[in-house]
Amino acid sequence: MRLHRNLVFAVIDGLNEIFNEGAYADKVVQKLLKRDKRWGSRDRSFVAETVYEIVRWKRLYAEIAEVKEPFSRENLWRIFAVWATLRGITLPDWKQIAPTPTRRIKGRFDELSNIRKFRESIPDWIDELGEKELGKKWDKEIHALNQQAPVILRANSLKTTRDKLRGALEDENIDTEYIKGYPSALRLIERANVFSTEAFKNGLFEVQDASSQLVADFLDVQSGQRVIDTCAGAGGKTLHLAALMENKGQIIAMDIYGNKLKELKRRARRAGAHNIEPRVIESTKDIKKLHGKADRVLIDAPCSGLGVLSRNPDAKWKLQPEFLNQIKETQSQILENYSKMVKPGGKLVYATCSILPSENQDQVNTFLTQESGKEFTFVKDKKILSSTSGYDGFYMALLQRE
Repeated sequence: MRLHRNLVFAVIDGLNEIFNEGAYADKVVQKLLKRDKRWGSRDRSFVAETVYEIVRWKRLYAEIAEVKEPFSRENLWRIFAVWATLRGITLPDWKQIAPTPTRRIKGRFDELSNIRKFRESIPDWIDELGEKELGKKWDKEIHALNQQAPVILRANSLKTTRDKLRGALEDENIDTEYIKGYPSALRLIERANVFSTEAFKNGLFEVQDASSQLVADFLDVQSGQRVIDTCAGAGGKTLHLAALMENKGQIIAMDIYGNKLKELKRRARRAGAHNIEPRVIESTKDIKKLHGKADRVLIDAPCSGLGVLSRNPDAKWKLQPEFLNQIKETQSQILENYSKMVKPGGKLVYATCSILPSENQDQVNTFLTQESGKEFTFVKDKKILSSTSGYDGFYMALLQRE
């Protein structure tokens, strides 16, 4: 593989923004890909994948390169040289790349691979927390969360079937395969820019991880019901609910962030989902108005996001122990307040994209022993680990109000 100067410089600039300026990797990559109109798809995928790889393995590579944060540009070049060497790429004779001790890099890599926190490139505190909460499963789980996430589509049943979607994508030279046990899902055989396809523009699918696709199903919605999605965000699960309800009934999509609901409106138009009413939560009054009014309530709670590290590798560097404590507090408040919107006989799903019991079943168990949870009975839950599913780590619990 021959390295091209302008592509490598783009990678270095991107890493500088992510590591030193606290920018989000996905936003940085989006911006980088627009940098040069002459780049072909191979150039763009080199930039995107190299940035993500180096973000994912930051701790391991920095340790091998013997550099510490904040990284100077020279440090970033050293980290890049480690990445290239471990991939067997011959380094060019550029002044930015100092003579690289290839053998020492490989020796250091072998040495550090015996220590989990370096081998899996994670902060000490996450490594300790994972072991404490998951025990022996943590080894396999963190390894799985370091693999590049597959691209999964959800066929939009308001406009097409999974089989027809597969055919439409084939016509646009995109090959997909079915996934057993996921009735609406297609998995891309090779990565491709699906957003430029006619099938996407016509609203035939959404990009949504396979584990995430199980949540709307879990809520057991029926056409004609009133459903409240309390933390709707940009609406991946809301749109799935609309499809399952065949556009009949009402979905109130709530969030504290108005800009996310604007994005949901745009996506709903494209998907042909007409039964969604976005509402910004401005105060507790907005929740109180809906007490006892919903047949179904979905709480897709804010969480650590540890189950989705394979698609957001920079999250492990941004996450802090204090945030985790705060978010658990928020989760229990949300459960207590939003559960009141379920009417007697109605159902509630509490879901997170975390793998930690303390954010998942522990929250549900605590809720069920409190005053506000005493009217609910536990029906079932589902714990999804990346290491066993091959997809995002997720948790969902179904409760019924008496």
